[in-house]
Amino acid sequence: MATLLHYTSYRNAMAFHKVWSSRISQLARVSAFHTSKKIQNATAVPLKLEFPPSLESKLQPAVDSTTTQTKTKSSNPPLSFPCIDQHDVRTRSLDGGPEPAYEKIVTGYSLYHHAQPFLCDYSGVLPKFDIAYETWGELNENKDNAILIQTGLSGSSHAKSHGKNVNPGWWERFIGPGLSIDTNKFFVICTNVIGGCYGSTGPSSIDPSDGERYATRFPILTIFDMVRAQFLLLDHLGINKLHATVGSSMGGMQSLASAWLYPERMSRLISISACARSHPYSIAIRHTQRQVLMSDPNWNKGFYYKSIPPHIGMKLVKLPRLGPEWEQRFGRKREREDQSPALCPDFLIETYLDYQGERFCLQYDPNSLLYISKAMDLFDMSSSALEALDKQREINIETIKTHGFTPVSSCYANASASQETPASSSTSPSKRQHISSLSSTSSDNIDDLVQGLSKIQIPTLVLGVQSDILFAYWQQREIADCLRRGGNKDVTYYELDSMYGHDTFLIDLTNVGGAIKGHLELGAGNPEFDEASQKELAKFLEGENAKMRLQQSIHTFTDLCWDKCITKIGNKIDRGEETCLTNCVERFLDTSVFIVKRLDETRNQ
Repeated sequence: MATLLHYTSYRNAMAFHKVWSSRISQLARVSAFHTSKKIQNATAVPLKLEFPPSLESKLQPAVDSTTTQTKTKSSNPPLSFPCIDQHDVRTRSLDGGPEPAYEKIVTGYSLYHHAQPFLCDYSGVLPKFDIAYETWGELNENKDNAILIQTGLSGSSHAKSHGKNVNPGWWERFIGPGLSIDTNKFFVICTNVIGGCYGSTGPSSIDPSDGERYATRFPILTIFDMVRAQFLLLDHLGINKLHATVGSSMGGMQSLASAWLYPERMSRLISISACARSHPYSIAIRHTQRQVLMSDPNWNKGFYYKSIPPHIGMKLVKLPRLGPEWEQRFGRKREREDQSPALCPDFLIETYLDYQGERFCLQYDPNSLLYISKAMDLFDMSSSALEALDKQREINIETIKTHGFTPVSSCYANASASQETPASSSTSPSKRQHISSLSSTSSDNIDDLVQGLSKIQIPTLVLGVQSDILFAYWQQREIADCLRRGGNKDVTYYELDSMYGHDTFLIDLTNVGGAIKGHLELGAGNPEFDEASQKELAKFLEGENAKMRLQQSIHTFTDLCWDKCITKIGNKIDRGEETCLTNCVERFLDTSVFIVKRLDETRNQ
């Protein structure tokens, strides 16, 4: 049947060709005849040939839409597009500057150079790499007071200003003497991850093999690759064990990965607005961002370093914080109420996004964004995913052996082999109902994640924000719940109600900062509190009545603690210190779920 149809179509096509070849020849002869007649007689009427409508449209010459707009009468005048014109102007100006991020990196950081080949999880090898890092505070004699701050996607090592770089850091108000991360007590380290563009080796770096930039020849990265590189830096600094890792957004993923890869080298961890695995809608958002960026003609499959960077694509992928703050800050206000609406930015929120995009498009390397966002998509702490990655890494080790590189031992291990999950962890009822919203995920997938996280048994603080759209609060609940079900009895969970969405960890010094300080100091076994006050606290908490008071009204209980003067912190109640105290009391009572979301909200009830 298919052969018959093909033959029939062929016959029809040949017949069509034969007929119209004859008509076109006739047209040529007639046209030549009338051309000669026109010369002799200008009043002659040319012959008009009629064509089928389908062919008539194809024979019409292309019409310039701009010419049509100016020469024809339209019902409405055409709209102007100053935003598009600005793109064109910006493109022309970029030909001679300003220079993109990878050409104007701010100095002031230290550089660790690793001269040995570095194996990545997905078969790539870096012949060598650099890590940019900055430090604050002093490392003590035992070298056990170090805190590693792990950054989000576009974060640099410059978390706090210092003598070599006086510009404010991205976490300026959280780090310093007496602050949330107290540099009088801790030695603080922050790095730019490999794959980045702020000093560490990334796609914009030079490939030592040929002297050209890596571009998209850079290997695919994972969060685990980033963490391994950071711990090589710690080896270089002589730090065998961290006091804590503190990570926000993608940094929270790194904190979880650090505790999984190197459980013996960490005392505690903090994960803020992160996830234990990337969920479909997060992957979809980042996929869309990457597609927008790669659709910019200037991206050129990643090889744009000698020409104009894809600034339009970068401008469009910039996604500032999303939260209720926008309702108060912008609402539905327009930039100019007296002007007619246009298709270019018109609302205040549109002009804000346009402005933020313009700022971002030359502050960050597009290829770094592609690689690091992909690493976020690949992140999965489920046991099955870790085992699959382990197998892939073993294959890669065998591959690089054949190239003469020094083999890199696998840091993955079967969690069940090294850390038995308590038999009662997922079946026995807890003292209180677990905070959980896992009903949308199958129990098999949850059990898989529980097993993957069961290796993490150190004190853990998890922070979530109800208005966070990028990393929804239920993902933070998932981390805390699965850690507890995996046998970790020292998990503290806060859920904040903030108007700043995902950027809450950058702004909310009171709640986020207080929780961090509590976990790093009083809430995680601070010797001054434990030795001086624990006996008196134990006596005060005797009996069920004290525990009931704590369950019913945490603020009343903390006031009583202050009245008894058992904390040796001071007599003035400060929100940050109150959070520290509450955290410590929570641990002492061995409760399974932290009771309050926000202490200041509880006080107003």
